[in-house]
Amino acid sequence: MSGNIVARRYAKALFAVGLKHGEAELENYGAQVSGLAEALAGSPEAMRFFHNPVFSVEEKKKVLGQIIQEMGLNKMVANFADLLADKDRLISLPEIAEDFGAMLDDKNGVVSGKLVTAVALSDPRKVELKQRLEQQTGKKLELSFATDAEILGGVVLQIGDSVLDASLRAQLNILKETIKRGE
Repeated sequence: MSGNIVARRYAKALFAVGLKHGEAELENYGAQVSGLAEALAGSPEAMRFFHNPVFSVEEKKKVLGQIIQEMGLNKMVANFADLLADKDRLISLPEIAEDFGAMLDDKNGVVSGKLVTAVALSDPRKVELKQRLEQQTGKKLELSFATDAEILGGVVLQIGDSVLDASLRAQLNILKETIKRGE
């Protein structure tokens, strides 16, 4: 979740409305808000426009209405975007979408994580590791994989807010500190 309290509040409000309308609508809201956020974030000109105080709320809503119509967003998400325009919060839409997605993942028992290795892993090995981690955590994982030669060997695993650094670099640093202390 983002550190923006305002974004979190708007995301919670839309999430509560989505819960009232059912699971399918909740997923739909998440997909549409995320799509709108990606469209705006992918266009620096649009973000500058919506952030610029020179343009009136009506002008911003007119441009936003064209974007919404082109994307085919449902009425609830369109009204939500209009509310953001009225409150001059459209610039926070990417953070709102991120928070909404995190709430949706939490509701569905999905945890995101990242596994960093010194060398690239084969696809079958990635699938095997993901399955093992899902069994150990008891949750569904959205696991991304990365390589970083600086860890020298081993793995660095981040799941949610927890980090397990089982890299050779970390072990060498621990050994170095132990030697410095004279233990």
